[in-house]
Parts: sequence; structure tokens; C-alpha cells
Amino acid sequence: MIKKVRPLVTIGIPTYNRADGYLREALASAMNQTYQNIEIIVSDNCSSDNTEAFIRGISDPRIRYFRHKKNIGANNNFNYCLEQAKGDYFLLLQDDDMIDNDFVEVCMTVANHSKDTGIIRTGTRIIDSEGRVIRERTNDVVGLSTEEFFLGWFTGKTALYLCSTLFHTKRLIEIGGFKSKHNLFQDVIAEVQLVARYGRIDIRDIKASFRRHHGEMTFAVKVRDWCEDSLELLDVMCNLASKNKALIRSEGMRFFSSLNYQRASAVKSPVGRFIAYMTVLNRFNYKYFPPFIRRILWNNPLYYGLRYIKREK
Repeated sequence: MIKKVRPLVTIGIPTYNRADGYLREALASAMNQTYQNIEIIVSDNCSSDNTEAFIRGISDPRIRYFRHKKNIGANNNFNYCLEQAKGDYFLLLQDDDMIDNDFVEVCMTVANHSKDTGIIRTGTRIIDSEGRVIRERTNDVVGLSTEEFFLGWFTGKTALYLCSTLFHTKRLIEIGGFKSKHNLFQDVIAEVQLVARYGRIDIRDIKASFRRHHGEMTFAVKVRDWCEDSLELLDVMCNLASKNKALIRSEGMRFFSSLNYQRASAVKSPVGRFIAYMTVLNRFNYKYFPPFIRRILWNNPLYYGLRYIKREK
């Protein structure tokens, strides 16, 4: 009996100035995998802290360390990790996230060590800056079609995070890696393309941790840019769907408007927050407002003036 060769899995960790923080936990979670056939790429985006000394002080032949001479930007660093990958599958592990010790083992076992699948996904837990669990989301789209997978994201059956997704390396490179207009939904655009073209394997169990904290990139990006990337992603999903396009469009507009209203609510300036709310309304033309937005808008005469102007156009 011929023993099946286990696929090589690359764990890419793009990092910047977190040597004394979350990078240590992210790297430890990669090094502690029960699955043996892995390589770990650490791509240092010209950190000014002691990242280089920290990594070079670790004696582990699986680690390949790269340091850029200048900061090339976050998304370019993501794709640099991908370009260096030798594995059949690729995990982009942000330097503030973590994977469970058996993450890769479980993914490969459920996939029967196949090298053909577009992506392999698990459930995800959300943790805070101290590592405390905020909430958990199992991956409840096992066995569903591509269109049902899209709708399952909109209805809360699954959550799409980098830390819980293995990508087929070669095919991810073939579609251009991680890219979108503002490089905000670049990972999800890659996921849905690979799912539609090459299939997916879903694992219900939670095997990865996404860290939510005020240092993450999400909190530093304009709501307008999030709206534009959301609409780009929705267009891609509708183009890839072979059926239920209208349903995906309508449910997607509802989902992304709600998501971007939440982002708008995080804007600190009252004026900026109001402008962000109106940006979401104009981009999605969706009439639903969460209660906290309704209270603000109903008490603001500017809102009614803008609505009147919009009707007159």
C-alpha cells in the first residue's frame, strides 16, 4: 500500500513592529502545530523594533525570515508572503491572530490530504486584546452549494476570516493573490473566486482566533473605502453565482449596508459620523437604519434637507 504524501502547508506571517506584542503569540501558534509538514514565512515590513533580533534568535529550520528595506504596505506584504510560499496550501496568519495547535492537522485530515481544493475553512473565535473570547462562530455551511455559501455568510451561518482559511497556493497566485480596489475585502474576493472555481471544504469546529483591538487596520480606514470594496465584492459574488443572483444581490446589499453602518458608528467626530452614515445610505440606497442611527438622523434637520435634495435630482 502506497502511503499518501502529506501536502506541505505554508504559514505566512506578515508583521510590522509587534516583536514585543502579539507576534510572539501568532508565531508560537504556528510553531506548535501538530501537523509536521509545514513551513513558516515571517515577512518583516521594515519594522523599527527588535523584530529581526527576535526572529533570528529562534532556532527552528521551518522558519524563513525576510526583512524589507522599506515599508512596502500591508497588502504588498501579504502577497510577498504568498510569493515566497512553497506549500501546496497557504495560510496568511496576521501577526495579531492565532491558530489552534491542531488547525492544520484537522484541515488536512478532513481534506484527506488532497491537493486539489480551492480553500479549506474552519470556524472562528473572536478575541479581545487580552485574548479573552468575545464570541465564537462555528462554520455552519458544510455541504451547501456555492450560492448557499454566499448567502450563509450574509445570514450569519459562517464568518470569513483569514486566520481560519487555507488557500490553494498555486491557484491563489493564478488569480492574482490578494487584491481589491482599496485592499479591504481582498481576502474575501480571493476566497469566493477559489470557492466558485475550485470548490471548498468546510469544517464546523472552531480552530482559529481573530483578535479585535483598536490597533487593527479595520479601525483606521474610511467608511467610503469600505463601501466601495463591499460593492466590488458583491459584484464578484453575483458574477460567480450560477443561480439566485437577484437574491444574492438583495441580501448582499442588506448585509453590507448594515456592516458599513456599524463601521460608520465607530467614527468619533459627530459631524464625521453623520457624513459616514450618509455615505452608506447613498452607496447602498438602503432604508434600514439601526435604532442608534435613527435617533441621530430623526433629530437632525440636515438629514431631511439632504433627502429632499436627493429626491429632486
